Amino acid sequence: MVAAPHTHELVQVAAAAADSKGGEDLVAFDVSEPLPLVDAFLLVTGSSERNVAAIADEVEEKMLEAGQKRLRREGREESRWILLDFGDLVVHVFHEQERVFYGLERLWKDCPVIAVSLPEHTPGDN
Repeated sequence: MVAAPHTHELVQVAAAAADSKGGEDLVAFDVSEPLPLVDAFLLVTGSSERNVAAIADEVEEKMLEAGQKRLRREGREESRWILLDFGDLVVHVFHEQERVFYGLERLWKDCPVIAVSLPEHTPGDN
């Protein structure tokens, strides 16, 4: 199996939202082959607990605007690793230390990478 085109579109929506709040090291994997209930994972790093929470909140808002409701959220209280489940797409927003420690890229390294297209930033963008 391969992630559906709609899932690829959702990855782009979530990635743009994360990027707009300073999310870094965005990587998306097509996990549809090993995981029958999920098509893709998007991994994002935030620089602090506050940043992780802001990224997750923005992803939720933009996904809802795109017609995709969140099914489940975990980790919001600590904001060290927030998991957002949108059905076909699961977004993992990590604090830098948790991203290194858990190393999800190593776990999913055999899965195809989904290209993430981000808007270009101009000097002075925040």
